[in-house]
Amino acid sequence: MANLPLSQDFEFGREVAEVHSIFEATGATPKRGMRLALIGNFAPRKCGIATFTTDIFEKLGAYHPEITVDVHALDDPRRPLSYEGVASTIVCDDPEAYSRAARRINEAGVDAVWLQHEYGIFGGPDGEMVTHFVDRLAAPLVLTLHTVLSEPSERQRAIMRHLITRASRIMVMSSRARDLLISHYEAGPGLIEVIEHGAPDRPFGRQDEFKARFGLEGRKVLMSFGLIGPGKGLEHAIRALPKIVARHPEVLYRIVGATHPNLVAAEGEAYRESLEALARELGVADHVGWENRFLQTDELLDQLEASDIYLTPYPGLQQATSGTLSYAVALGKAVISTPYVHARELLAGDAGLLIEPNSSDTIAQAVITLLDDPEAMTAMQRRAYARGRETIWPRFASASAQLVTKAVAPEPVVPPVTAIPGLSAVLAMSDATGMLQHSVGVVPDRRHGYCLDDNARALMLMNVAEGISVGERMKWSLAYAAFIQSAWNPDLKRFRNFMRFDRSWCEDEGSEDSNGRAVWALGQTIELSRDPGLADWAQGLYDDVIQAVGALGSPRATAFAMLGACAVLRRDPAHAASRALVERGGDFLMRLLGEGRRPDWAWFEAVLGYDNPRLSQALIEAGIAMEQEHWIGAGLETLQWICAQQVSARGQFRPIGSESFHKAHSYLPFDQQPLEAQAAVEAARTAWRATSGAFWRKHAMIAWRWFFGGNDRGVVLADLATGRCRDGVTPRGANTNCGAESILAFQLSHYALMELVTSSTPRPGEGGLFEPARKRLV
Repeated sequence: MANLPLSQDFEFGREVAEVHSIFEATGATPKRGMRLALIGNFAPRKCGIATFTTDIFEKLGAYHPEITVDVHALDDPRRPLSYEGVASTIVCDDPEAYSRAARRINEAGVDAVWLQHEYGIFGGPDGEMVTHFVDRLAAPLVLTLHTVLSEPSERQRAIMRHLITRASRIMVMSSRARDLLISHYEAGPGLIEVIEHGAPDRPFGRQDEFKARFGLEGRKVLMSFGLIGPGKGLEHAIRALPKIVARHPEVLYRIVGATHPNLVAAEGEAYRESLEALARELGVADHVGWENRFLQTDELLDQLEASDIYLTPYPGLQQATSGTLSYAVALGKAVISTPYVHARELLAGDAGLLIEPNSSDTIAQAVITLLDDPEAMTAMQRRAYARGRETIWPRFASASAQLVTKAVAPEPVVPPVTAIPGLSAVLAMSDATGMLQHSVGVVPDRRHGYCLDDNARALMLMNVAEGISVGERMKWSLAYAAFIQSAWNPDLKRFRNFMRFDRSWCEDEGSEDSNGRAVWALGQTIELSRDPGLADWAQGLYDDVIQAVGALGSPRATAFAMLGACAVLRRDPAHAASRALVERGGDFLMRLLGEGRRPDWAWFEAVLGYDNPRLSQALIEAGIAMEQEHWIGAGLETLQWICAQQVSARGQFRPIGSESFHKAHSYLPFDQQPLEAQAAVEAARTAWRATSGAFWRKHAMIAWRWFFGGNDRGVVLADLATGRCRDGVTPRGANTNCGAESILAFQLSHYALMELVTSSTPRPGEGGLFEPARKRLV
């Protein structure tokens, strides 16, 4: 199976590629015309993350125009701003704003989402609203973590771990941050990339030119830059000035930057005024220059060029990133810094001087040492400039482009639809008792035993499977049938569901859904089994149980039982118990639809659960069996609605995620399970029988491609050679277990699709009654 050549998909008229094993390497190739959603603070907002996000937007645009960047700017409602050229703004403390933004991003069909994370920029305690936001994003998530705490609170740790579970790639700007993610937050090393903060590429040694521009001729200029606040340690630098000025009276210490807006809101300019008072008290006020405003990047760089020494006397040593430190190094400034994380890494190799924190004496000594030896200072400046060549914007942009490209899902490689899946995976999960439920990787997991659901599905597969000998088909059909027979509890008139590996039952009565699925399997066996004896057995057990399980309350259990009864009616249209079950079920689903639908929600329930298309499928099949045109019309309408919800803007199948099952009138993209693709294919087959509409064939093919990488992570789930299928798509890629439900969903999807693509007309007798429904969808 794995070596089939290129062929023509006769139904869809396009070339399809070779069948590949699920275990072959499938490396992502860069896409042309990539589209990226970029989320974070953004200009004109005045903070470091806004500057960084704006830099990403501008530098990707300049150096990688093949990447289209949609900016979604976080906005602070306390200080709202007007943003130009952005796709949307997100009010940072409004949960609904995040939901709207996520929907907008998903509907845009972006290839990846790049989110800038800092605890303080998102709403809720410690910015926890970001977790609900990323849960709603379907495209691969790239994170830039601007702060990685070594001693987080429990909530901060939980937020970070949640983000990590959602990320396809993680960018940090220091090796220390990478190490913390691995050791403290259990992040996988393969997810993380260290990309240093970008910096400008300007000529070296233009101090005199820019000093003249700013009227600073003859001065030795020290400089600190950034939003002003107590965490900057500026008071220690001011206290160092008396000693420095005594030795070098030409020194001017320039403090450039506005007070942090949050600090201004809380206490006005009290902190800055305390620094000014300190300078006056120490007699160095004439040696301190203030630039009390937020500078745009180009002006900041000009002012940096006019300095000789750059000071970052931060008292806190956990800061992982400082954009202005990166700028200062790249411009070839002599840097004196406390040993916070970014400084330790960027200034290694004598690219600058590291000093102890909270010490004005150490600052004074370091500055005097440099000013006393101009040649040594120039040598340090040259080392800094050389180090800065590693971080200039072209290199940063290239690394960024590679980062997001690695996260983007590759294009699917879809095999010929006529290639029959091997059955070895089904048989490897089966023994004389039946089919085991779960696996660890590809190895059957006996700890969880068996269940009726999977054995019912396995019997249904044996009824339609091709490429299997008569003896093998009989052997396994009888094993699965025996499990169903044993599951029936005549005392309670219900099927059991779960059985331990030692063949003891875990319960006396199984779920309604498992009971409904057992009825479905029996009905399908009556209709399709190639062994008359097995069909007779199914008919006998079906007749025993249909009266007992007919009044099920679960919508899905009702739908499953209806599908089984409709299968019987295709063989015996006069079967009275089946007709009664279908009549009750059709009325029940129509009543649910009447109560549940609203203008934007054409569905039976407020909450979307699993196997959603089965409700529509059952209603269509019931309408066919009972000649109820309005049931068919309602089934087609609701099925088309759920199909629309399950196709992404990029045209790929995106099933309702299992995380959605408790959310009213909303749904999330993950985790995605093979069962949903099977339901979509088989429901489309039913709709095509009723309408012959080309839409249904196309939708079934979209769902089929999901197994082969046509999904939000580009992961290949199915292996035609063995018939294996992985357990689904998570935010981080594939769930690598290969359980019975997933294997059977893949196998049964194939046979339903084959019926669709090889049939040219509906079944005999399925025509004239349904012309109005057909016209709606053809």
